[in-house]
Amino acid sequence: MPAHPEFVAAFAAALRGGALPPGLCARDPAEVERRFAVYRNNVAVSLSQALASRFPVIRRLVRDDYFAALAGLYARAERPQSPVLAEWGAGFADFLDRFPPLAAWPYMGDVARIEHARGRAFHAADALPVDPAVFAAADPGRLRLGLHPSVILLRLAHPAVSIWRRNQPGAGDIPPAAGPETALILRDRAFDVPVQALGPGDAALMAGLLAGRVLADAAQSAQATEPAHDPQPLLVGLMRAGVLTQATE
Repeated sequence: MPAHPEFVAAFAAALRGGALPPGLCARDPAEVERRFAVYRNNVAVSLSQALASRFPVIRRLVRDDYFAALAGLYARAERPQSPVLAEWGAGFADFLDRFPPLAAWPYMGDVARIEHARGRAFHAADALPVDPAVFAAADPGRLRLGLHPSVILLRLAHPAVSIWRRNQPGAGDIPPAAGPETALILRDRAFDVPVQALGPGDAALMAGLLAGRVLADAAQSAQATEPAHDPQPLLVGLMRAGVLTQATE
């Protein structure tokens, strides 16, 4: 028998379609290949289903049969590194970007980035929201706002937020957008994970807050990007969602 690391490597290669690892046996030796093929198929189906549950919009866009084939190719290229399958799929967006048959639909990778970020946001650690009263006497020039671990800002090369929204249940008739979009993703008080397209000023404000800059500096960057930008609507929305977690001076 080979050492454990060599056996694990051989077993993993066999799951991808390679030769059977040494040491497998059955009462009827002729049954070994067939029995392992059943196990190999079960693993492939499980991985495909796990990926489909994490990227439902991609599955909807390409249809079930095509997605199953995509999942099989991706699973052979990038295996799960954890028994928690919800953590798998971090490289799926890059895989779609590089997949030649999807070259005519270059937004697919960005849609996948939204879906993966939503999973990360949903499973993010908990954090208590800040008491709104602390803002009453705060100096914006010194105030730093903490954000919930679920808050993610994605700068996307395509109108992927609009595409993602149009492919949600009951979305109705949402007009298509054009050009790049910036997505704000978070987990709110109700444990929903909304996806919001931000304008340039709000995107600059969020980038500053995520970088740990004081509120006045972040707001100044937003106004430099979008003159006359008003930070209040976004800040109120963040507070209502419960993702402002601290305020320090």
